[in-house]
Amino acid sequence: MSRIAKMATVAALAVPVLVGAAGTAQASTPAGCSSVTQIGSTAYLDVGGQTMASVKQYKGCGKNYAYMYIWAGYRATHGSWDACTSIVTNGGNTFEDPFCGGVNPVEFWSFGAATLSQCTQARGWNGGLPPDPGDVSAFTDVRC
Repeated sequence: MSRIAKMATVAALAVPVLVGAAGTAQASTPAGCSSVTQIGSTAYLDVGGQTMASVKQYKGCGKNYAYMYIWAGYRATHGSWDACTSIVTNGGNTFEDPFCGGVNPVEFWSFGAATLSQCTQARGWNGGLPPDPGDVSAFTDVRC
């Protein structure tokens, strides 16, 4: 194979990883709720100098939901990962119906939290329940 052909092959293989890392997640909807709207900012979970995931907060069907999407670039460079997300209150310290995505999740929703009358954030982290002190967390902005 010529040097140019090799370079073209490497470039073609790299494109999906770069597109996945730079793109935005197209969230589905949580179980039991067919219409949600994102509220607040998107947070980014950075682990070991690499963006692992996007974390978002949504409202719909009378509840708040946290959503987490594990970036393709992270998935391509790691053999396994754990991740959880939750709506949090009380300055990010009280978990409202958290959910962990299992082994190597791509995208998932927290359970719906009946917290529309409270100040809330979505929190995502790279670990199990409850988060260990060494787990990295990302928080969206507070929405009241």
